[in-house]
Amino acid sequence: MENLVNIFVKSIFIDNMIFAYFLGMCSYLAVSKTVKTSTGLGIAVIFVLGFTIPINFFLEKFILKAGALSWISPSLADVDLSFLTFIMFIAVIASMVQLVEMVIEKFAPTLYTSLGIFLPLIAVNCAILGGSLFMQEREYANIGEATVFGLGSGVGWFLAIVGIAAIREKIQYSNVPAPLRGLGITFIITGLMGIAFMSFMGIKL
Repeated sequence: MENLVNIFVKSIFIDNMIFAYFLGMCSYLAVSKTVKTSTGLGIAVIFVLGFTIPINFFLEKFILKAGALSWISPSLADVDLSFLTFIMFIAVIASMVQLVEMVIEKFAPTLYTSLGIFLPLIAVNCAILGGSLFMQEREYANIGEATVFGLGSGVGWFLAIVGIAAIREKIQYSNVPAPLRGLGITFIITGLMGIAFMSFMGIKL
């Protein structure tokens, strides 16, 4: 249990997708104009990461890895399908994104319209694919660790985009120099938030 808590906290604060690896910056910058749309996209990212990483964990462990097919037959122990990793991971991600898009369009049409093209673009959001590749690289021992990592990464991305959206809403009433208005000041704030999140590296887990 303690190990799962460590993975969850680390994936939110220390290995934050935005501030530690700068993954998913396109959606982060484009959608973070209002808290409402940022919250909707952030929840969608949590959902997609929370489901795709465990599914991709099973794909990696029981199909794609070298020798993974030995559970079917000992004669398949030498089969290595790891060259299909990217294709299979992206196929799973695209399927989950399509499901999320259908649900949001059905139950929250206003949010669906607000998110626009950036909702289907979750499928090519590098934070989503990055989560699956990090899971593969870190070789989590079981499905529980992979799921907690996925949820933690999603929550970290959610906190990042909602945080910058709240700041961008407030900063509209500030006297920002004309050359820095818009993305200029957003980049500066993102850098400062990244430095702030670096302070979590001192947490001993």
